Amino acid sequence: MLLKPAIAQFVMRKQINFNDAAFVVVPVPYEKTTSYGKGTKRGPAAVINASYQLELWDEETKTETWKKGIFTSRPVNCALPENKFFPALEETVEELLSSTSALPFFIGGEHSVTLGLLPPFIKRHKNLSILHFDAHADLRPSYRGSTHSHACAVYPSSRTNKLVQIGIRSVGADERKYHNTGLVKTHLMHENLDFKKLERDILRELTDTVYLTIDVDGFDSSVMPGTGTPQPGGFMWQEAMTLFKAICLKKKVVGVDVVEVAPIKGSPITEFNAAKLIYRLMGYLSALR
Repeated sequence: MLLKPAIAQFVMRKQINFNDAAFVVVPVPYEKTTSYGKGTKRGPAAVINASYQLELWDEETKTETWKKGIFTSRPVNCALPENKFFPALEETVEELLSSTSALPFFIGGEHSVTLGLLPPFIKRHKNLSILHFDAHADLRPSYRGSTHSHACAVYPSSRTNKLVQIGIRSVGADERKYHNTGLVKTHLMHENLDFKKLERDILRELTDTVYLTIDVDGFDSSVMPGTGTPQPGGFMWQEAMTLFKAICLKKKVVGVDVVEVAPIKGSPITEFNAAKLIYRLMGYLSALR
């Protein structure tokens, strides 16, 4: 059941009451459609375990973010077949949003989980926009016979809501017709290396209420090497943090997912950096909570 606390708490060294939390961390270890490297189902546990190595005082925000309250739920049941998993995930998110004002952070799992995470937010927040941080466009209506593929992660929401994509450096021929048309604004990485301008552009393009979906391969492979389909030339750490900080401080962020961590045995770089990313985002958002 979603609202039961996990045995391992993200970043924290003690249990916290669900009702006292400013942030709720929900592991979603789903992996069914990965098309190259495997291991995303191990990502959530690895990120949570790595969080224990973080310093609780954040050197950038100069706060102990954990004192705001971080509740970690048990992992979502991902053993269901595809046709039952995504409706169940939507129901779980609906339950969560109805039960707390805490801001949810979902840890994947492959990027297809976003297909089940977004609909409850879209129903709840009028004029919601989505910031999609990724190496891949993920705009295919279906892929390899599935409409619930990681390659389709933001296609359905792009039909109804403003979608702003950054970090993109891999677009399929069948996806070209969807980017920079309708509600989609795609910032190809190599065309947007003036990050100050990019910040101004995305702040203008997003609505006031934003959901962040962060595929770790949006970062350069040197920052996040443990992911299934890495691409060269992505965001470096500080470049991304500067953009995320601006969004967290100037927009109302209502939900975040961080997906596609695929741990590499003997190299904990990606899970540690993903844990630090989540904690840093919580720090930025704490100023408003």
